[in-house]
Amino acid sequence: MTEHPLVSTQWLADNLASPDLVVVNAWMPPVTHPDAPPVYPNAHIPGSVFFDVNEICDTNSDLPHMLPAPHVFSSAMRKLGIGDGQTLVVYDDFGFYSAPRVWWTLRTMGAERVFVLDGGFPKWRAEGRAEEDKEQRRVQSHFTSRLNHGAVADLADIKAALATGSRQVLDARSFDRFNGKAPEPRVGLRSGHMPGAYNLPFTQLIGENGTFKDQPGLEAAFKNAGIDLEKPVTTTCGSGVTAAILTLALSILGTRDLALYDGSWAEWGSREDVDVATKPD
Repeated sequence: MTEHPLVSTQWLADNLASPDLVVVNAWMPPVTHPDAPPVYPNAHIPGSVFFDVNEICDTNSDLPHMLPAPHVFSSAMRKLGIGDGQTLVVYDDFGFYSAPRVWWTLRTMGAERVFVLDGGFPKWRAEGRAEEDKEQRRVQSHFTSRLNHGAVADLADIKAALATGSRQVLDARSFDRFNGKAPEPRVGLRSGHMPGAYNLPFTQLIGENGTFKDQPGLEAAFKNAGIDLEKPVTTTCGSGVTAAILTLALSILGTRDLALYDGSWAEWGSREDVDVATKPD
């Protein structure tokens, strides 16, 4: 199996019975529809476990779904039956939304073989593939968390990157939100963007069939956004979820020095001690 971070629905169907494979249904309701129910209780890929981004997080933080402490994450993975040495395939109900965030979280916490299902559950279902509604309870397994601090950016890191130009800061939010023309869906946040940040809405990376664009299409999207793929990139968004879609795409293209701003606009937009721009840079 290639180490490309995406796998196809056909690959997953062919390997679903592999003993070292764990399928993970990533779940987080869209911020615009916070009461949306997960599909998992009624239908999911056979054998998959349920990973709730809003539950497996730092519950002591005022910011949404921040990374938990490594020991907390290890405990959560053990209960799900996710352990060291397994091959993990993550998918979500919407195609591409929370699955890249869970992929990034698992990789950042030390898992080595983690992949995202290209097209997610919509593609799987459209192809008439097997589903089940039985909750999966796997045997508990030991997961060793090894936090990669370099993959996670905080407020100070973002300030330094913007001040020095040492890293490209790339925002996954829509053009209107980035330019302050649309209100933020979270109450109490200013509208606009970090001065000096670039903008590439994550929707620009998804093709008409709901799968990722091919490599030339991805390269063109980043180039049009002003991003140099040979230089370090830190991704950001509303709350650190769709930023991971950019990180996934950059990984596909071979960009090596990548970080994700976990607090994202939920943090930056709530503060009065940072600047906010409302026009294209």
